Amino acid sequence: MDTHDEDDAPLDPAEGLAIVAAQRRRVQDADVDDRVLFGTWGALWLVGYAVQWWSAERSPTGTSTAPAGAVFGVLMVVGLVVTLTHVGRRSRGMRGVSRSVGAMIGMTWFTGFMAQALIVAGVVAAGASPELIAVVANGIACLVVGLLYMACGAMWQVRPMYVLGVWIIAAAAAASLVGTPGGYLVMSLAGGGGMLLGAVVAHVARQRA
Repeated sequence: MDTHDEDDAPLDPAEGLAIVAAQRRRVQDADVDDRVLFGTWGALWLVGYAVQWWSAERSPTGTSTAPAGAVFGVLMVVGLVVTLTHVGRRSRGMRGVSRSVGAMIGMTWFTGFMAQALIVAGVVAAGASPELIAVVANGIACLVVGLLYMACGAMWQVRPMYVLGVWIIAAAAAASLVGTPGGYLVMSLAGGGGMLLGAVVAHVARQRA
């Protein structure tokens, strides 16, 4: 039998479907999974801000206590590590992000949070009330994170990361208007709960696709 004729023979339908399915899985594996981003941050915000709200409700100042704030800080670091690790792995070699660009992004995160800490320190030195300090600290931190997520999402063309940044800023703005301790509950339910809902919607969309 001529091997050339065997190579030119049409694929079996089952083999063709298997190839299409394999290519689809490769594309999905290369994409940033919006379920990971929304699910991770949704769970962390739901728990972290709920802890702060619980402590603020029992605090005479109506603001979160230091232990609750420490728990929240650890959870936010976990979320940041998960996000940057996931996006970095999925976008590696696809979007041409150089090492120097990565270093500049890291410096941007550091600069943003250093500025946030100094601004909060200035507000404390000016004699602001505990509630005002809490609102400013949370609002600026979320603004820094949200804007950086939007910038990174736009640069890497990662739409879920961009949308996540928008939601973070929107939730923080609403919580700032409410004040403490109710603002913590807004961040937990509207922010965290909204992100978890986004993860469910993303999962359903992927299943349909």
